[in-house]
Amino acid sequence: MNRKIVNHSSKTAIRVIIIFGIISLLEDMVYESARSANSQYFELIGINAAQVGLVFGIGEFLGYFLRLIAGILSDKTGKHWLFIFIGYGMLIAVPLMGLTTNWNFLVVLILVERIGKSLRNPAKDTILSAVAENQVGTGFAFGLQEALDQLGAFAGPLIFTLVFYLSKNSEIAEYQLGYKVLMIPFVALMLFVTFAYLQTEREKLIPVIKQRQFQSESLRPTFWIYTAFTFFCTLGFLNFSIIGYHLKANRLLSDGNITLLYSVAMIVDAITAIIIGRAYDQMKRRIGTKTGGLAVLGAIPAITLLIPFLALGTSTTMIILGMIIFGIIIGVHETIMRSAIADITPFNKRGTSYGIFNACYGLALLGGSAFTGYLYNLNQLGAIKIFTCAVELIALFLYVKMNQMVKNDY
Repeated sequence: MNRKIVNHSSKTAIRVIIIFGIISLLEDMVYESARSANSQYFELIGINAAQVGLVFGIGEFLGYFLRLIAGILSDKTGKHWLFIFIGYGMLIAVPLMGLTTNWNFLVVLILVERIGKSLRNPAKDTILSAVAENQVGTGFAFGLQEALDQLGAFAGPLIFTLVFYLSKNSEIAEYQLGYKVLMIPFVALMLFVTFAYLQTEREKLIPVIKQRQFQSESLRPTFWIYTAFTFFCTLGFLNFSIIGYHLKANRLLSDGNITLLYSVAMIVDAITAIIIGRAYDQMKRRIGTKTGGLAVLGAIPAITLLIPFLALGTSTTMIILGMIIFGIIIGVHETIMRSAIADITPFNKRGTSYGIFNACYGLALLGGSAFTGYLYNLNQLGAIKIFTCAVELIALFLYVKMNQMVKNDY
């Protein structure tokens, strides 16, 4: 017999969102701290931009593509907490990076961490969308989630910044110390995941999906056009691994200031998430349809194409402006792009939908990161800009097509 998600008060819904937000905060203290320093660290040990872009691209792709499998299994089995515990446990790979300078070992650790993320995220997104959609709005839920998430993303890079400033150096030993310190938030994270498991009545939040229900509905064409739209938006989104490499290789900013700049972008991300999430829900209410918030997505391609023109320059002011836009784009990606999935898919296929969406998102990250890294290694900055403009124009065309389909489907 199915359990239904009904009559949850807004207070209960917000409580659940905050619990997962705190978990995400600790997660990002670990991951984003390392992410802000990885490119510089690898440049320091002699890895070139093409290698950096390819490895991070593969890592991001695995982190998103394997969510397809995790999402389907999550829908079919309902074993959400199993995926959550295993996925978060694999985050230990990040502090372990402080124990080696061997490139092959570092690659393995990067990939292990990304695979862990693929296991845990579909279950978490399914819970959030289910709790929020009839109470506080999916835009608000993912916005609040992302804001708390980015508190960790802001605090995390400051760990490396503090290590660099206290040591007055940024050599290999200082980087390794920064990675090792991340064991502290990792342990706190696992304790909080355990607390969330013990305190949250999971069966009241997630319906049990019977096998015949799982197989009974198919995803609408609108979902596939939407997924293609997000694919091209993301394909042209310049990865920070390339930006960070550019700043380090050209000595445009110190190592401490690079990580600090990334922290600023994460603050912008958090503020954007709250504002855009609310705007998404308000637009749905104003228009009077569940898909009314999709209109907010139209600005993404136009804003995304600005980043390489700003962040790959030599002007500090333009670089800072580019990173502010970078933060805005991440805020939009992590809130309303994910919120929209809940509004265009049935709940019994939602884990699958998030898995498909994230697999395509990861493929775009792989292609974009690897290709721009290759072009950067050839010193073809102009080609990077042309590539970005081309794919974002395709995304804009798909957005127009999607809007036409939404009017007919919903």
